Amino acid sequence: MTEVDTDMRKESAIKFVDLAAQFEGHRDEIMQCVERVFVSGKFVGGEEVDLFEKEVADYCGVSHAVALNSGTDALMLGMSVLGIGPGDEVITPPNSFIASTAAIARLGATPIFADVRDDMNIDPDKFAAAISPRTKAVMPVHLTGRIADMDPILEIAQKNNLIVVEDASQAFGSLYKEKIAGSFGHMGCFSAHPLKNLNAAGDAGFLLTDDAEVAEKMASLRNHGIVGKGRSEIFGVVSRMDTIQAALLRLKLKLLPEVIRRRRDNAKIYRELLDDVHIYVPPEKPYEFNTYHTMVIRVERRDQLRRALSEKNIGSAIHYETPIHLQPAAVSLGYKAGDFPITEQQAGNILSIPVHQDLMPGDIERVVETINGFYG
Repeated sequence: MTEVDTDMRKESAIKFVDLAAQFEGHRDEIMQCVERVFVSGKFVGGEEVDLFEKEVADYCGVSHAVALNSGTDALMLGMSVLGIGPGDEVITPPNSFIASTAAIARLGATPIFADVRDDMNIDPDKFAAAISPRTKAVMPVHLTGRIADMDPILEIAQKNNLIVVEDASQAFGSLYKEKIAGSFGHMGCFSAHPLKNLNAAGDAGFLLTDDAEVAEKMASLRNHGIVGKGRSEIFGVVSRMDTIQAALLRLKLKLLPEVIRRRRDNAKIYRELLDDVHIYVPPEKPYEFNTYHTMVIRVERRDQLRRALSEKNIGSAIHYETPIHLQPAAVSLGYKAGDFPITEQQAGNILSIPVHQDLMPGDIERVVETINGFYG
Protein backbone atom coordinates (compact mmCIF):
# COMPACT_ATOMS: atom_id res chain seq x y z
CA MET A 1 0.00 0.00 0.00
CA THR A 2 1.40 3.36 -1.00
CA GLU A 3 1.59 6.37 1.29
CA VAL A 4 -1.24 8.02 -0.68
CA ASP A 5 -3.40 4.89 -0.28
CA THR A 6 -2.72 4.91 3.47
CA ASP A 7 -3.79 8.55 3.77
CA MET A 8 -7.01 7.89 1.83
CA ARG A 9 -7.78 4.90 4.02
CA LYS A 10 -7.39 7.05 7.14
CA GLU A 11 -9.58 9.79 5.74
CA SER A 12 -12.51 7.73 4.44
CA ALA A 13 -15.42 7.83 6.84
CA ILE A 14 -17.13 4.83 8.37
CA LYS A 15 -20.48 6.24 9.39
CA PHE A 16 -22.34 4.96 12.42
CA VAL A 17 -25.54 5.19 10.35
CA ASP A 18 -25.63 5.81 6.60
CA LEU A 19 -29.15 6.82 5.53
CA ALA A 20 -27.87 8.31 2.28
CA ALA A 21 -26.46 4.91 1.29
CA GLN A 22 -29.80 3.30 2.09
CA PHE A 23 -31.49 5.72 -0.28
CA GLU A 24 -28.97 5.27 -3.08
CA GLY A 25 -29.27 1.49 -2.84
CA HIS A 26 -33.01 1.63 -3.53
CA ARG A 27 -33.50 5.03 -5.12
CA ASP A 28 -35.81 3.92 -7.95
CA GLU A 29 -38.08 1.82 -5.70
CA ILE A 30 -38.32 4.60 -3.13
CA MET A 31 -39.16 7.22 -5.72
CA GLN A 32 -41.84 4.92 -7.15
CA CYS A 33 -43.45 4.82 -3.69
CA VAL A 34 -43.37 8.61 -3.47
CA GLU A 35 -44.78 9.04 -6.96
CA ARG A 36 -47.54 6.51 -6.31
CA VAL A 37 -48.74 8.48 -3.29
CA PHE A 38 -48.56 11.87 -5.00
CA VAL A 39 -50.40 10.59 -8.07
CA SER A 40 -53.13 9.17 -5.84
CA GLY A 41 -53.55 12.49 -4.04
CA LYS A 42 -54.20 10.52 -0.84
CA PHE A 43 -51.85 11.76 1.87
CA VAL A 44 -53.79 10.74 4.99
CA GLY A 45 -55.08 7.20 5.43
CA GLY A 46 -56.22 5.13 2.47
CA GLU A 47 -55.12 1.90 0.86
CA GLU A 48 -51.38 2.25 1.54
CA VAL A 49 -52.00 2.45 5.30
CA ASP A 50 -54.50 -0.40 5.22
CA LEU A 51 -52.09 -2.60 3.27
CA PHE A 52 -49.16 -1.78 5.54
CA GLU A 53 -51.22 -2.73 8.59
CA LYS A 54 -52.15 -6.07 7.02
CA GLU A 55 -48.65 -6.83 5.81
CA VAL A 56 -46.88 -5.98 9.06
CA ALA A 57 -49.44 -7.97 11.08
CA ASP A 58 -48.95 -10.96 8.78
CA TYR A 59 -45.16 -10.63 9.05
CA CYS A 60 -45.41 -10.88 12.83
CA GLY A 61 -48.18 -13.47 12.93
CA VAL A 62 -50.66 -11.32 14.88
CA SER A 63 -54.26 -10.45 14.15
CA HIS A 64 -54.12 -6.65 14.10
CA ALA A 65 -51.74 -3.77 13.46
CA VAL A 66 -52.54 -0.10 13.97
CA ALA A 67 -50.39 2.44 12.11
CA LEU A 68 -49.49 5.55 14.11
CA ASN A 69 -47.26 8.58 13.88
CA SER A 70 -44.60 7.39 16.36
CA GLY A 71 -43.50 4.59 18.63
CA THR A 72 -44.05 6.90 21.60
CA ASP A 73 -47.71 7.27 20.67
CA ALA A 74 -47.97 3.51 20.27
CA LEU A 75 -46.87 3.15 23.89
CA MET A 76 -48.87 6.03 25.31
CA LEU A 77 -52.14 5.51 23.43
CA GLY A 78 -51.85 1.75 23.77
CA MET A 79 -51.52 1.92 27.54
CA SER A 80 -54.40 4.38 27.75
CA VAL A 81 -56.66 1.97 25.84
CA LEU A 82 -55.70 -0.73 28.34
CA GLY A 83 -56.85 1.53 31.17
CA ILE A 84 -53.46 2.52 32.57
CA GLY A 85 -53.50 5.95 34.18
CA PRO A 86 -53.26 7.95 37.42
CA GLY A 87 -52.67 5.82 40.49
CA ASP A 88 -51.18 2.93 38.52
CA GLU A 89 -47.56 1.80 38.53
CA VAL A 90 -45.76 0.40 35.49
CA ILE A 91 -42.47 -1.46 35.95
CA THR A 92 -39.81 -0.90 33.30
CA PRO A 93 -35.98 -0.80 33.04
CA PRO A 94 -34.11 2.50 33.50
CA ASN A 95 -31.61 1.98 30.65
CA SER A 96 -33.98 2.62 27.74
CA PHE A 97 -34.49 5.68 25.57
CA ILE A 98 -36.47 8.29 27.51
CA ALA A 99 -39.65 7.67 25.47
CA SER A 100 -40.60 4.44 27.24
CA THR A 101 -40.72 6.06 30.69
CA ALA A 102 -42.12 9.33 29.32
CA ALA A 103 -45.12 7.48 27.88
CA ILE A 104 -45.94 6.10 31.33
CA ALA A 105 -45.51 9.46 33.05
CA ARG A 106 -47.60 11.38 30.47
CA LEU A 107 -50.58 9.14 31.32
CA GLY A 108 -50.28 10.15 34.97
CA ALA A 109 -49.08 6.67 35.94
CA THR A 110 -45.89 6.15 37.95
CA PRO A 111 -42.80 4.56 36.34
CA ILE A 112 -41.17 2.03 38.67
CA PHE A 113 -37.73 0.90 37.62
CA ALA A 114 -36.21 -2.57 37.84
CA ASP A 115 -32.53 -3.19 37.12
CA VAL A 116 -31.25 -5.17 34.16
CA ARG A 117 -29.18 -8.26 33.58
CA ASP A 118 -25.86 -8.60 31.82
CA ASP A 119 -27.72 -8.70 28.48
CA MET A 120 -29.03 -5.14 29.15
CA ASN A 121 -32.66 -6.31 29.38
CA ILE A 122 -34.90 -6.22 32.46
CA ASP A 123 -34.06 -8.75 35.17
CA PRO A 124 -37.19 -10.85 35.87
CA ASP A 125 -36.19 -11.26 39.53
CA LYS A 126 -35.88 -7.48 39.96
CA PHE A 127 -39.20 -7.04 38.17
CA ALA A 128 -40.88 -9.46 40.60
CA ALA A 129 -39.36 -7.65 43.59
CA ALA A 130 -40.69 -4.29 42.38
CA ILE A 131 -44.35 -5.36 42.26
CA SER A 132 -46.67 -3.54 44.67
CA PRO A 133 -50.46 -3.42 45.16
CA ARG A 134 -50.51 -0.46 42.73
CA THR A 135 -48.65 -2.26 39.94
CA LYS A 136 -50.83 -2.58 36.85
CA ALA A 137 -48.37 -3.40 34.09
CA VAL A 138 -44.83 -4.28 33.11
CA MET A 139 -43.07 -2.79 30.10
CA PRO A 140 -40.05 -4.87 29.07
CA VAL A 141 -37.84 -3.04 26.57
CA HIS A 142 -36.14 -5.26 23.98
CA LEU A 143 -32.92 -3.28 23.87
CA THR A 144 -30.41 -3.38 20.99
CA GLY A 145 -32.48 -5.91 19.02
CA ARG A 146 -32.44 -8.59 21.73
CA ILE A 147 -35.77 -9.72 23.18
CA ALA A 148 -36.00 -9.73 26.98
CA ASP A 149 -36.28 -13.07 28.79
CA MET A 150 -40.03 -13.30 28.24
CA ASP A 151 -40.86 -16.71 29.71
CA PRO A 152 -40.31 -15.71 33.36
CA ILE A 153 -41.63 -12.20 32.72
CA LEU A 154 -44.92 -13.58 31.38
CA GLU A 155 -45.15 -16.10 34.21
CA ILE A 156 -44.68 -13.40 36.85
CA ALA A 157 -47.14 -11.09 35.09
CA GLN A 158 -49.80 -13.77 34.83
CA LYS A 159 -49.39 -14.75 38.48
CA ASN A 160 -49.90 -11.10 39.49
CA ASN A 161 -52.61 -10.30 36.94
CA LEU A 162 -50.47 -7.65 35.22
CA ILE A 163 -50.71 -6.20 31.73
CA VAL A 164 -47.64 -6.80 29.53
CA VAL A 165 -46.75 -4.00 27.09
CA GLU A 166 -43.69 -4.70 24.94
CA ASP A 167 -41.53 -1.77 23.93
CA ALA A 168 -40.16 -3.57 20.90
CA SER A 169 -39.03 -0.44 19.08
CA GLN A 170 -35.47 -1.72 18.66
CA ALA A 171 -36.33 -5.34 17.92
CA PHE A 172 -38.61 -5.65 14.91
CA GLY A 173 -38.07 -9.12 13.46
CA SER A 174 -36.16 -10.47 16.47
CA LEU A 175 -37.05 -13.90 17.85
CA TYR A 176 -37.10 -15.51 21.29
CA LYS A 177 -37.69 -19.27 21.26
CA GLU A 178 -39.17 -19.04 17.75
CA LYS A 179 -41.63 -16.29 18.74
CA ILE A 180 -41.35 -12.82 17.23
CA ALA A 181 -40.97 -9.51 19.06
CA GLY A 182 -44.24 -7.75 19.75
CA SER A 183 -46.32 -10.92 19.91
CA PHE A 184 -45.80 -11.86 23.58
CA GLY A 185 -47.82 -9.37 25.59
CA HIS A 186 -51.16 -7.63 25.42
CA MET A 187 -49.59 -5.40 22.78
CA GLY A 188 -46.26 -4.78 21.07
CA CYS A 189 -45.23 -1.19 20.34
CA PHE A 190 -42.81 -0.21 17.59
CA SER A 191 -41.07 2.87 16.28
CA ALA A 192 -40.27 3.18 12.57
CA HIS A 193 -37.98 6.18 13.10
CA PRO A 194 -35.34 6.59 10.34
CA LEU A 195 -32.67 5.01 12.60
CA LYS A 196 -34.59 1.74 13.06
CA ASN A 197 -34.01 -1.39 10.96
CA LEU A 198 -37.56 -1.06 9.58
CA ASN A 199 -37.46 2.66 8.96
CA ALA A 200 -39.58 5.42 7.51
CA ALA A 201 -38.48 8.79 6.14
CA GLY A 202 -39.59 10.57 9.30
CA ASP A 203 -41.50 9.76 12.45
CA ALA A 204 -43.80 6.74 12.29
CA GLY A 205 -44.82 3.87 14.53
CA PHE A 206 -47.32 1.08 14.94
CA LEU A 207 -48.90 -1.24 17.47
CA LEU A 208 -49.51 -4.99 17.23
CA THR A 209 -52.20 -6.91 19.12
CA ASP A 210 -54.38 -10.00 18.93
CA ASP A 211 -57.19 -8.16 20.71
CA ALA A 212 -59.75 -6.91 18.18
CA GLU A 213 -61.33 -4.52 20.69
CA VAL A 214 -57.97 -2.91 21.49
CA ALA A 215 -57.22 -2.49 17.77
CA GLU A 216 -60.63 -0.92 17.15
CA LYS A 217 -60.24 1.53 20.02
CA MET A 218 -56.72 2.46 18.89
CA ALA A 219 -57.89 3.09 15.32
CA SER A 220 -60.55 5.45 16.68
CA LEU A 221 -58.32 7.15 19.24
CA ARG A 222 -55.63 8.02 16.67
CA ASN A 223 -58.26 9.90 14.62
CA HIS A 224 -60.02 12.19 17.12
CA GLY A 225 -62.06 9.30 18.48
CA ILE A 226 -64.11 9.20 15.30
CA VAL A 227 -66.15 6.07 14.65
CA GLY A 228 -68.09 5.79 11.42
CA LYS A 229 -68.90 9.07 9.68
CA GLY A 230 -68.34 12.12 11.84
CA ARG A 231 -69.27 10.56 15.19
CA SER A 232 -66.75 10.88 18.02
CA GLU A 233 -67.42 8.57 20.95
CA ILE A 234 -64.35 9.77 22.87
CA PHE A 235 -62.03 12.74 22.70
CA GLY A 236 -59.09 11.43 20.72
CA VAL A 237 -55.90 12.81 19.21
CA VAL A 238 -54.22 13.00 15.81
CA SER A 239 -51.72 10.17 15.59
CA ARG A 240 -52.21 8.89 12.06
CA MET A 241 -49.34 7.49 10.04
CA ASP A 242 -48.78 9.60 6.92
CA THR A 243 -49.70 7.70 3.76
CA ILE A 244 -46.27 8.28 2.25
CA GLN A 245 -44.63 6.67 5.28
CA ALA A 246 -46.90 3.65 4.96
CA ALA A 247 -45.94 3.28 1.29
CA LEU A 248 -42.24 3.48 2.14
CA LEU A 249 -42.61 1.02 5.02
CA ARG A 250 -44.32 -1.49 2.75
CA LEU A 251 -41.20 -1.41 0.58
CA LYS A 252 -38.87 -1.54 3.57
CA LEU A 253 -40.76 -4.55 4.95
CA LYS A 254 -39.97 -6.47 1.76
CA LEU A 255 -36.31 -5.47 2.01
CA LEU A 256 -36.03 -6.23 5.72
CA PRO A 257 -34.90 -9.91 5.60
CA GLU A 258 -31.79 -8.89 3.66
CA VAL A 259 -31.19 -5.94 6.00
CA ILE A 260 -31.33 -8.26 9.01
CA ARG A 261 -29.09 -10.84 7.33
CA ARG A 262 -26.39 -8.26 6.64
CA ARG A 263 -26.52 -6.82 10.15
CA ARG A 264 -26.30 -10.29 11.68
CA ASP A 265 -23.36 -11.14 9.40
CA ASN A 266 -21.60 -7.94 10.48
CA ALA A 267 -22.20 -8.73 14.15
CA LYS A 268 -20.80 -12.22 13.65
CA ILE A 269 -17.57 -10.78 12.20
CA TYR A 270 -17.22 -8.49 15.20
CA ARG A 271 -17.66 -11.45 17.55
CA GLU A 272 -14.97 -13.38 15.73
CA LEU A 273 -12.40 -10.58 15.50
CA LEU A 274 -12.76 -8.39 18.59
CA ASP A 275 -10.25 -8.97 21.39
CA ASP A 276 -12.37 -10.75 23.99
CA VAL A 277 -9.79 -10.12 26.71
CA HIS A 278 -10.50 -6.39 26.81
CA ILE A 279 -13.89 -6.16 25.11
CA TYR A 280 -17.18 -7.71 26.18
CA VAL A 281 -19.89 -8.51 23.66
CA PRO A 282 -23.03 -10.07 25.19
CA PRO A 283 -23.34 -13.57 23.68
CA GLU A 284 -26.31 -14.58 21.58
CA LYS A 285 -28.02 -17.54 23.20
CA PRO A 286 -29.11 -20.53 21.06
CA TYR A 287 -32.80 -19.61 21.41
CA GLU A 288 -32.25 -15.96 20.42
CA PHE A 289 -32.32 -14.39 16.98
CA ASN A 290 -31.16 -10.80 17.36
CA THR A 291 -31.57 -8.20 14.64
CA TYR A 292 -28.85 -5.81 15.90
CA HIS A 293 -30.51 -2.45 15.86
CA THR A 294 -27.26 -1.56 17.60
CA MET A 295 -24.01 -3.45 18.14
CA VAL A 296 -23.14 -2.64 21.74
CA ILE A 297 -19.83 -3.63 23.27
CA ARG A 298 -18.57 -2.92 26.78
CA VAL A 299 -15.08 -1.62 27.23
CA GLU A 300 -12.73 0.06 29.69
CA ARG A 301 -11.72 3.66 29.00
CA ARG A 302 -14.75 4.03 26.76
CA ASP A 303 -14.47 7.78 26.18
CA GLN A 304 -10.80 7.54 25.23
CA LEU A 305 -11.56 4.70 22.83
CA ARG A 306 -14.32 6.73 21.26
CA ARG A 307 -11.88 9.58 20.66
CA ALA A 308 -9.46 7.12 19.06
CA LEU A 309 -12.20 5.91 16.72
CA SER A 310 -13.14 9.48 15.85
CA GLU A 311 -9.51 10.24 14.98
CA LYS A 312 -9.73 7.38 12.47
CA ASN A 313 -12.97 8.85 11.07
CA ILE A 314 -15.06 6.01 12.52
CA GLY A 315 -18.47 6.85 13.91
CA SER A 316 -19.81 5.51 17.20
CA ALA A 317 -22.55 6.29 19.72
CA ILE A 318 -23.59 5.65 23.33
CA HIS A 319 -27.05 4.15 24.01
CA TYR A 320 -27.61 5.49 26.66
CA GLU A 321 -25.07 7.48 28.65
CA THR A 322 -27.41 8.78 31.38
CA PRO A 323 -29.90 6.24 32.79
CA ILE A 324 -33.48 7.48 32.95
CA HIS A 325 -33.63 7.47 36.75
CA LEU A 326 -30.77 10.01 36.78
CA GLN A 327 -32.32 12.32 34.18
CA PRO A 328 -33.57 15.74 35.41
CA ALA A 329 -37.07 14.80 34.21
CA ALA A 330 -37.12 11.88 36.67
CA VAL A 331 -36.19 13.81 39.83
CA SER A 332 -39.74 13.65 41.17
CA LEU A 333 -39.60 9.84 41.11
CA GLY A 334 -37.13 9.95 43.99
CA TYR A 335 -34.36 7.73 42.65
CA LYS A 336 -30.65 8.38 43.20
CA ALA A 337 -27.27 7.20 41.96
CA GLY A 338 -26.58 3.67 43.13
CA ASP A 339 -30.19 2.51 43.04
CA PHE A 340 -29.65 0.42 39.90
CA PRO A 341 -25.99 -0.64 39.91
CA ILE A 342 -25.98 -2.86 36.82
CA THR A 343 -27.61 -0.19 34.67
CA GLU A 344 -25.25 2.48 36.01
CA GLN A 345 -22.16 0.34 35.51
CA GLN A 346 -23.16 -0.45 31.93
CA ALA A 347 -23.89 3.21 31.20
CA GLY A 348 -20.25 3.96 31.97
CA ASN A 349 -18.71 1.42 29.60
CA ILE A 350 -21.14 0.72 26.73
CA LEU A 351 -20.25 1.75 23.20
CA SER A 352 -22.29 1.27 20.01
CA ILE A 353 -20.17 0.62 16.92
CA PRO A 354 -21.20 0.58 13.23
CA VAL A 355 -23.19 -2.54 12.26
CA HIS A 356 -25.50 -1.20 9.55
CA GLN A 357 -26.21 -3.04 6.33
CA ASP A 358 -24.33 -0.60 4.09
CA LEU A 359 -20.87 -1.06 5.57
CA MET A 360 -18.29 -1.53 2.82
CA PRO A 361 -15.89 -4.50 2.54
CA GLY A 362 -13.05 -3.95 4.97
CA ASP A 363 -14.94 -1.46 7.16
CA ILE A 364 -15.49 -3.86 10.04
CA GLU A 365 -11.88 -5.02 9.92
CA ARG A 366 -10.79 -1.38 10.14
CA VAL A 367 -13.06 -0.77 13.15
CA VAL A 368 -11.75 -3.94 14.82
CA GLU A 369 -8.14 -3.02 14.05
CA THR A 370 -8.63 0.36 15.70
CA ILE A 371 -10.35 -1.05 18.79
CA ASN A 372 -7.98 -3.97 19.30
CA GLY A 373 -5.02 -1.69 18.64
CA PHE A 374 -6.23 0.76 21.29
CA TYR A 375 -5.89 -1.97 23.91
CA GLY A 376 -2.49 -2.97 22.70
